[in-house]
Order: sequence, then C-alpha cells, then structure tokens
Amino acid sequence: MGLRPLRERDSVASGSWGDERLFLRRDDNDLSPYTHWNITGTYRGRWNFVESTNGSSRFLNFGKSNGVSVLELVSTPTKINGVHYVQGAIIFHDVFDNEHDLGAARIRVEGVYIWPFKQLRMIANSGTDSEPIQEEEYFLSNPYHLLGVFSSQVFPESPRDKVRRRKRALNHDMEKHCNIEISAQVSRVSSSQNDGERDRYHLEGLMESPAVDDDGECFSPILLNATSLNIEVYYNKAVNYTLMVTFVSFLQVLLLIRQMEHSNTQSGAAKVSILMIGQQAIMDAYLCLLHLTAGILVESLFNAFATAAFFKFVVFSIFEMRYLLAIWKASRPLNNGEGWETMRRELSVLYSRFYGILLGGILIMYELHNFLRPILFIMYSFWIPQIITNVIRDTRKPLHPHYIIGMTLTRLAIPLYIFGCPNNFMRIEVNQSWCIFLGVFMGLQASILLLQHYFGSRWFIPRQILPEKYSYYRRLENEMAQATDCVICMTTIDVMQRSNDYMVTPCDHFFHSGCLQRWMDIKMECPTCRRSLPPA
Repeated sequence: MGLRPLRERDSVASGSWGDERLFLRRDDNDLSPYTHWNITGTYRGRWNFVESTNGSSRFLNFGKSNGVSVLELVSTPTKINGVHYVQGAIIFHDVFDNEHDLGAARIRVEGVYIWPFKQLRMIANSGTDSEPIQEEEYFLSNPYHLLGVFSSQVFPESPRDKVRRRKRALNHDMEKHCNIEISAQVSRVSSSQNDGERDRYHLEGLMESPAVDDDGECFSPILLNATSLNIEVYYNKAVNYTLMVTFVSFLQVLLLIRQMEHSNTQSGAAKVSILMIGQQAIMDAYLCLLHLTAGILVESLFNAFATAAFFKFVVFSIFEMRYLLAIWKASRPLNNGEGWETMRRELSVLYSRFYGILLGGILIMYELHNFLRPILFIMYSFWIPQIITNVIRDTRKPLHPHYIIGMTLTRLAIPLYIFGCPNNFMRIEVNQSWCIFLGVFMGLQASILLLQHYFGSRWFIPRQILPEKYSYYRRLENEMAQATDCVICMTTIDVMQRSNDYMVTPCDHFFHSGCLQRWMDIKMECPTCRRSLPPA
C-alpha cells in the first residue's frame, strides 16, 4: 500500500526499515554491501502456466499454454536506501483481448526493487492517476520498442508487436476484479563478447491474480522468464542494416550507369521497357520514404536511416528518372522536332503519371495492408514487362547481362533480410518458404532474360506459331549477283561467297553482316535510303 509514497517521502522513520546493515545480504559477486544493479531496460522471454491446462478469463483469452513476453522496466532510486521504484509494462503475446482480439495484451505495472536481496515486487497499475509515467518516456526513446511499433505498422501480418492502446485501459477493468501480483528474482547473466559493457540480467518469477471478490483466481499462476536485451547490440543491428542498404544502393547506381552506357543510342534506349524502369523507380521511392519515416520515428537512428534514404533518393530521382526520360524520348523520335511547348506538355504528362501512380500505390497499400506479401510479389515482377517487350518487338540484347544479374541480386537483399533473417532488427517472423518462392520467382525472370539475350527474344516460342519474319540472308537473283560496295565500311562485298557474310535489306541494299548489325544497334534505318528496317 505504500508503493507510490516511496517516491515522495522525504524522510523515513527509523523504525520502518531499521538499520540497512541489518537486512543487507552480501553476495559473493558484489564489490561492497551497497552494490546495486540497474535493471532498467527491455526484457524478452517466455510465459507459461504452472499447470498444464490453459487459462482464460473474462478479460484475457490464453489461447496457448505458453508464449512470448516482453517487459519494459524503468528503475529509479527512492529516499530509502536499498529500495528502487519500478514502473513498466508487460506485453503478453499469443494472448487475446476478448474485446479487440489483437493477439497481444499489455499490462502496466509498478512496484519496488529491493536490490540487496535482488527481489522485484510489482502489482498492476491502471495508470488512471494524473502522475507522469516515466516508462512512457522510456518507450519513446527506446529503439527496440519504436522499431517494433514501426514494423507492426509496415508489416501488419506479423502480430508480435501489434499492441493497440484503448481509451479505457485493460488494467482499469482488471483491477476491479483482480489483484495482479508479480514477484521475481533478479540474477546477473554472464556476458559474452558481443554484449558490450552493459550488464545483462535475468528475471524469473510468478504472476498471480487472486480475485477481489473471493470468486477464485482470475487466471492460473503464470511463470515468467525473461532476459534483458542489450540495446547497443540491437542498435548495431539497425546500423548494419542501413549500411547494407547504402552499399546495395551504391551497387545499383553502378549497374544503372553500365546499362545506360549499353543503351546510349536512340535505338538501344527504345528497346528497353519503360514499365520495367518505372516499376523499379517506384520501388526505390517507397524504400526511400520508409527509411526516412523510420529515421524520424527513432531519433537515435536518424543519421543511419537518413543516409540509406538519401541513397535510395539518388537512385530513383536522378538515375532512374533520367533513364526513364531517355527511354521516353527514344520511343517518340518524331516528336523531338515539334517544338519546346509540345515537349514540355508531354513531359508534364509523363511526370504526372509517374507521381500519380506513386501516390495511388501508397493509398492502395494502406487499404490492402493485410495483403502486403502478394503486393510485394507484384512489385518484384518488374522483369516481366521487359520479357513481353522483347517478344513483341523481337529486340536484340536490350539489357546488359551484368545489369540483369546485379539488379536481381541487389533487389532481393532487403526482402530476404526482413523475412528470412531470424535475428533481423525489425523482429519480423521468418518465413523461409516465402523467401524461397520469391528467390525462385526472381531467378526465373532473370533466367528468361539471359536466355533471350543469348538465344533470341523468341527462343521459347514454337516456330509454327511465330509470324513470318524477314530474312536478311535471302537468296539473290542472278542479275543482282554482282560485286558491290558496303556504304558503311566502304569495302567490296563479294556476293558469290556464303550468304551469311552479307545481308540484304528489304530495299535491296547490300551490307556486310557485322556492319549492318552494328548499324541497327544504333538506328533501325537503311544506311543508303533511310527506309525503316524490320528486326533482324
């Protein structure tokens, strides 16, 4: 009954606790009788019933006999030596609030930590008083908690950190009918090299709930086992992730430069699908917004996430938008000489469509946030428009092989980390089957593009259903079988040799095979009469 006055009491009667030295118990590991441990931090562990049967009440529905628990504790000294005041919250996962069915329940607690005996005693606190709650400030500065909230909003399919606040707290309803009491023993955990300088602690205790109105227990006794998390290690994980994103973005910039050099001509840029580049630009814009939002939410990690967001911004706003504009201009060669007003009007249409799709996609993902993984599959099908474009236009080598392989691998880095790494900092549940399916899906697209590059864009389509294609190696009539010069290299063409050594255009002009193929990589026009040429 005297928990809260401990913070405000200016003096304590000597008869209340007596001389400290009478009840202090010295441990072998302590350096002095007054050594205390600061138990402030985040603890993660498991809860389970003492008995094998599941429990439930009118407030909580324990669907399982055990589950994951997270404790957030803030310890502050009091006027009484040896006693610290503790505030915090306990989050029970795999427990269902009967009113909202959220998959997790949050109970606010307060109590005392008697550090000479390493004893922790807490009771439920409804938080209805007007006093400031220090654990709320700790939540707002704890990257573990803030990134958990962020990941639960971005990836709502993972219910680990989905804990919604109610206007009327769950504790307020339970306090009317239950006396929630928690007693735990605190012990120090042997630290490893990866733990840093901060000590780690282990809590092992019992949570009971005797009823106020003598109607029996509200739920069966629950065993709690939790170990403190090293926030520095968690912080380092988030920083390492942002370094990985920055490095991946840098590689994507190099791959884009290589691809832009590969298709630096008007004919080469026209072979690239504008939908493929636009889809990747929208993906990078979303990643830029997500990392910037995470940096704003977690102030201590702002610099790291802002750097990753900046590199993603550079990728999509400078390189991909520039390449998008080059492809758009190459696909409209007749409009280049129509004046600046026409060009500006069509450019405004292009940009309005891009940013309209970008904003519309945000609204769609907000409404369909429960179907995030199918949406990711749609976004990661960005190679399909290029495959279809190659088949329709029968284009030759529109993409560099390094660009295909490099973009496939770098695009897979972020989703495989989030959904495949068991120790990811966002605490998303691992789904190996989904990661394998995504990798196979992306590998299949890249394999088709590479086979189109080396064996032709229509290699997988039976010849019987293909449309008739012009043959540049057609046989010549006898009166045309005479020596002529190639206007590209200005050397003589011996038409009496093998037909594969020279090519004949539909307008009956002769060129060396290598000369005309290199020419068609730049322009699909006849070098002699400027007539349009069909695909080779």
